[in-house]
Amino acid sequence: MMSSVAKHVSTIFNRPNVALLNPLSWEQQLQQWRGIRVKVRNNNLDQALFLMQRKMQSSGMERLIKREQLHHIKNSEKRVLARKLLERKLRSQDLARKLKSILIKKVRGL
Repeated sequence: MMSSVAKHVSTIFNRPNVALLNPLSWEQQLQQWRGIRVKVRNNNLDQALFLMQRKMQSSGMERLIKREQLHHIKNSEKRVLARKLLERKLRSQDLARKLKSILIKKVRGL
């Protein structure tokens, strides 16, 4: 009993501390540490690959892989990425502005 508890505690402390490096949730960090596992059912490899891709997207692993690309990125690709980044930033600012106005109305009691 005691050895299993000690083993569990030692695995927690031996785990690489990725919480400081990237702001992913605890489950996503644990999933990245373990790796992504997908079961192939009824020899349906296409479905398993689809599930793996979805899991990679949701865990953020796909973004990490894309970010660490070492090959040349075309200028048109850079423009597309810059436009998407700008759209995300504008959407975020717009949402922040709306939330701020809602909070001000609640505080003032309107």
